[in-house]
Amino acid sequence: MRRTTRLRLVGALAAALVTAGLATGPGAQASPRQPTLAELAQRHGRYFGSATDNPELTDTAYTALLSREFDMITPGNGMKWYATEPQQGVFDWTNGDQIVNLARKHHQRVRAHTLVWHSQLPDWLTGREWTADELRAVLKRHIQTEVRHYRGKVYSWDVVNEAFNEDGTYRDTLWYRTLGPGYIADALRWSHQADPHAKLYLNDYNIEAVGPKSDAYYQLVKDLRARHVPLDGIGLQAHLALQYGYPATVEDNLRRFSRLGLDTALTEVDVRMLLPATEEKLAQQADWYRDLTSACLAVRRCVGITVWDYTDKYSWIPAVFPGEGAALPWDEQLRPKPACFAIRKALAGK
Repeated sequence: MRRTTRLRLVGALAAALVTAGLATGPGAQASPRQPTLAELAQRHGRYFGSATDNPELTDTAYTALLSREFDMITPGNGMKWYATEPQQGVFDWTNGDQIVNLARKHHQRVRAHTLVWHSQLPDWLTGREWTADELRAVLKRHIQTEVRHYRGKVYSWDVVNEAFNEDGTYRDTLWYRTLGPGYIADALRWSHQADPHAKLYLNDYNIEAVGPKSDAYYQLVKDLRARHVPLDGIGLQAHLALQYGYPATVEDNLRRFSRLGLDTALTEVDVRMLLPATEEKLAQQADWYRDLTSACLAVRRCVGITVWDYTDKYSWIPAVFPGEGAALPWDEQLRPKPACFAIRKALAGK
């Protein structure tokens, strides 16, 4: 083989190795892969998750990042009552199954959400009056049918969602008006019967700090545990807003629920701001994400963190709070924001 031909072949081989990320030589080595948020959290025995919703699963760039960075997935809407029992006694698992199957494909677990809530109920349920016996039967059937369908496929259930008002009184819902406060214990018992291995949670917003609403949950938990009602955890949603201040007692609050023998989790985290976003606001947001992450890591029984979707592209905030947004760790172009780097540093212990 002539020398010039040999040199061309060597050059072509080197170029191919560079393209494949396999190049040799001191100047051509690929940088090591950065650990994902999930991998960093796993070092502490925690998970790091994201909510998602069915319409965005056609976005391949989005699903690639969702499947890579997180090890726990929450269906934002696909397991709620309006989606799963749109007509009485007629169940539809299409949306929930899609997300469970996606999670299983990528070796992720699922926080199932939610069985009993006052919102997003189908018209057949809200459009008539029920006797206590009738509604109790409807509720039991719905819970046990759904929990059995996903038995062995989900890590946990948000069994009852948003049961209290800000002052710590029971929220005036269809369930409370018709069944009284006992519906919460019943829902937990029925869920446990249907899947004894799923973790069972109560979940709410504005209970991150010690205050009247979180005090109400604290007393409820003490009562439920005294009566041996199955309950494994409390979910603190952590939908925060810069203009209302950081919940400074979040670590103390996590700790007091842990002392009752419960797991805790930050379940729907986002930190919204008044738009437009500025460097100063994004820096403050990053501090809050870092502090939330550190608070969970400081409490042994805080088992993990879930952001309420990970990108501003699919955030629920702008539609519900006009003029607010930019609430998540990745921006609308799926680029990491200062909040993402702050979470990463907190998980890495930096």
